[in-house]
Amino acid sequence: MQDRPSARELLEAVEQFLERDVVSALEGPKQFHARVAANVMRILARELELEPRFLRAEWQRLNELLEGESAVDDALVSAAVKRRTRELCERIRRGDADAQPWRGRVLAHVRQTVEEKLAIAKPEMINR
Repeated sequence: MQDRPSARELLEAVEQFLERDVVSALEGPKQFHARVAANVMRILARELELEPRFLRAEWQRLNELLEGESAVDDALVSAAVKRRTRELCERIRRGDADAQPWRGRVLAHVRQTVEEKLAIAKPEMINR
């Protein structure tokens, strides 16, 4: 692991180079692809910053919805979220979320999860 520049700083440097120098020097499809690449750098920077906190929060919400599981190590939280999300999907397919109050809790979880994913992928879509 490097001290400086950080991964986020490297991503921001590439994004700024693409936006300032590359996009203006290109036209047509190549210019579009350079803009897409700059946007990918912004998404990756936000993911580095926000994903660990969002994954932990999603794990906690899933654990409350599906009755608690033992704590999970930060290194394993992504896999645990995927596994618990599959469990939630199975319960939704079975019809468990068709009635209140659990339905409301599931909808709140899904809404929050989508907002967190948008905060990384397309933050301008939040609170429209």
